[in-house]
Amino acid sequence: MIEMTIDSIRVSLMNYQRVVILKEKYSNRYLPIWIGPSEADAIAVKLQNVELARPLTHDLLQSVIASLGAKPDYVVVNDLQKDTFYAKLALNANGEDIEVDSRPSDALALAVRADVPIYAEEAVLSKAGIILDEETGKPVTEGKVEEQEMEGLSAFKDFIRTLDLEDFKKRKS
Repeated sequence: MIEMTIDSIRVSLMNYQRVVILKEKYSNRYLPIWIGPSEADAIAVKLQNVELARPLTHDLLQSVIASLGAKPDYVVVNDLQKDTFYAKLALNANGEDIEVDSRPSDALALAVRADVPIYAEEAVLSKAGIILDEETGKPVTEGKVEEQEMEGLSAFKDFIRTLDLEDFKKRKS
């Protein structure tokens, strides 16, 4: 597992869908994941420390987990199949490790609330990870994707081509 951070949340100008951009913690490799507007807002609200009068769904989830005596340990984006990302929540309940299947967007919204690490499996990064070319700032996809899966990722690749990559180059540190 490779540790990731949330770099940003973007909106596609082509179709107004949201994409969360994960960045490898110790590298310049990125993992863009399509997410819904509600989940994008839930992540952004917490990242920007916006105070709300009432808890959001992911705040409720965190409260329920705590009320049951469990604690989130980490989240991991663990698979990519047919243009769909998969994730798991790793919880510890009374000394027992439990993994719960999750959408990546929900796992990320919980991770920012619980302040737990975010990981991605190397296999996922190999399929959908993006590295910026040092000279051009253009994305260079890495890895091997089967022809059928490449078809499913074509909309995703089109979105990547529309990003203003100057923002990424400025964030390099």
